[in-house]
Amino acid sequence: LVWREERRIRTSLRLSGLPTGQTISNFDFSFQPSIERSRIETLATCQWIRENRTVLLQGPPGVGKTHLAVALGVKAIENGFGVMFYRLEELLAALKRDCDLSPSRLRRKKYLNTGLLIIDEMGFEAMNRQEASLFFRLVSHRYERGSILITTNKGIRDWPELLAGDEVLAMAMLDGLLHRSHVLNIKGRSYRLRDLERMVASNQ
Repeated sequence: LVWREERRIRTSLRLSGLPTGQTISNFDFSFQPSIERSRIETLATCQWIRENRTVLLQGPPGVGKTHLAVALGVKAIENGFGVMFYRLEELLAALKRDCDLSPSRLRRKKYLNTGLLIIDEMGFEAMNRQEASLFFRLVSHRYERGSILITTNKGIRDWPELLAGDEVLAMAMLDGLLHRSHVLNIKGRSYRLRDLERMVASNQ
């Protein structure tokens, strides 16, 4: 039974698209004091996924949002949930590719029916009207049917600008996303800058 469970986890990790090697145990909480370890450990129990809730990780580039998103995705798989990881541009490409599918075929798509959908790097580029509309349709479909975790470098007030400047659409989407959600604001220095500083210092 143990080997069967290990094989399930290995297969699920491979199919999820999650980057490898990022776990809660190797996240440097001491470098990022704005993140309460207890909050992450509570999320790691996956109760929020059982309740079809949303997690929003906000903060500037390089502060560990993707690491935490991936780590929570790994925990979800260990707890028996299906997980799909997409960078936003990959997800939008898939939504556009599938936009003419019949409802029955569309419902079989993993991004609609998986237990946890992780959307990474929202906010680097604004969506056009078609993309914003398809993204809204996805979020609406998953509302109270499946969990979403989004990492973004933008605050909530900037979302209309991200969604093709459509304030009505943005408000409707946020209403669904933020209802029964966990929002973590990560403030702090960039890990990448820290590592660069160390490298420069060691070469001097």
